[in-house]
Amino acid sequence: MPLTISTDEFEVVTDPAAGPPTAASDRPVRSDALDTLGATPNYLAASGFDGSVGSTALMAGASDTADDMLPIAVGLGSGDLTTADIRKASASLWRAASKLDSLTSALAAAASDDVGADVALGAVVEGMLLASYGFNEHKGDPPAPAALERVALAAPDGTDVAAAIARAAAVAGGIALARDLVNQPAGALTASGLASAAVDVIEAAAAEGDPAAGTASVEVWDRERLAAERCGGLLGVNAGSTEPPALIRMRWQPAATPRAVVHLVGKGITFDTGGLNLKSFEGMEWMKVDMGGAAAVIGAMSAIARLAPDVAVTGICCCTDNQPGPTATKPGDVLRIRNGKTVEVLNTDAEGRLVLADGLSLAVEEEPDLVVDLATLTGACLVALGDKYAGLMGNDSAAIERAEAAARAAGEPLWHLPLPPEYREQLDSPIADLRNIGKGRYGGTLVAGIFLSEFVGETPWVHLDIAGPVRTDADAGELSKGATGFGVRTLVELVCNW
Repeated sequence: MPLTISTDEFEVVTDPAAGPPTAASDRPVRSDALDTLGATPNYLAASGFDGSVGSTALMAGASDTADDMLPIAVGLGSGDLTTADIRKASASLWRAASKLDSLTSALAAAASDDVGADVALGAVVEGMLLASYGFNEHKGDPPAPAALERVALAAPDGTDVAAAIARAAAVAGGIALARDLVNQPAGALTASGLASAAVDVIEAAAAEGDPAAGTASVEVWDRERLAAERCGGLLGVNAGSTEPPALIRMRWQPAATPRAVVHLVGKGITFDTGGLNLKSFEGMEWMKVDMGGAAAVIGAMSAIARLAPDVAVTGICCCTDNQPGPTATKPGDVLRIRNGKTVEVLNTDAEGRLVLADGLSLAVEEEPDLVVDLATLTGACLVALGDKYAGLMGNDSAAIERAEAAARAAGEPLWHLPLPPEYREQLDSPIADLRNIGKGRYGGTLVAGIFLSEFVGETPWVHLDIAGPVRTDADAGELSKGATGFGVRTLVELVCNW
């Protein structure tokens, strides 16, 4: 029997000969070899197909195709393929064939020389799974699901099919989970709801896992526990809300002695009004995405628990909304963070760094080998880098290089930004250890990073400001309009390939 993985949308099989005749087949093609296609150049030009990565075209009139097949050309570009290219090409192929019954694809075999057979197969499966994603929970008349029910994938002999598909399914599942969480309206996903979702997915992963490989666990700190644990930043941001806060703590502990210990910290502001420093309408419109960092950590932890690496991982998510209620923290108030430092809050809309301060303080207490935090932290990062790149900052060159390498392998672009020591004076406060905003309009992303660095000490740490790539306005390759799940793949890559 061919090994399969099933989703609600389709089934992936690795043995094309094992199934019924297919309604379509793909033709992976490099852009410098268009003359190998069985269709006229005029037709291809009219269709807009140029062989670039992810371009597709229906090849009407191909001379060497069975009568019951409709060929689809999928472009692979002219250079060496990356796993990101393969995911993009397979996602585009899925979209092009989604109205058909079935598809036979040689994409994994064609790409295996560039990245290896196992990686190519996994990238194809992951790209198709992610392209099939849709968030329609709140639509009264949701769109019809894709008709495509069967995809037969050809892979080279010696491919570790089981491992490739298991990894692809775990990663795609983690990304889809992060997308689901970020796409939910804030009224449907409070801090308590986010905590419940984390408990459900980690407990499910634990139930499915092999105890001989390790254990997955999760706990949630409520308001009383947060007070006892001295988490003044999270409690201060929550002070104006009628919804209780939550700190989620997820763990993966391998059975053998771990090669490393990594802590992941996510900002989980389920909706950010700006507090008493209320945002404008334009600034508030998309603030349900302000828990994108926590969503990425939850998604990554769900995948990590299934992939069972020999690295110990703790995921911490600091969750609340930020509301302008009568008991809200006021500009000028002072909060005491878990590590004992005090912060003068001069802008209640700079709240993410306050909850992260508690999370980072908690993370470094266990002296991990690396701490990574993810947050939709500053609009300034979006201004500086646009919506495709996340900002990367850190206090350790080896940690920064490790994060950059993981992001390159994951196909999630980062741009390294500095932490200029001369900007630290902007955080000086006359009444507290530091203030939560700088003293000018410029360099806001860097000043925010410097603020976070105050809570990690000498522990190797990197900060990812994902304000730009947390969402997209259009379907493109493996991305669907809305939340992207950015960061999940980088975290999994960093941990599993330590």
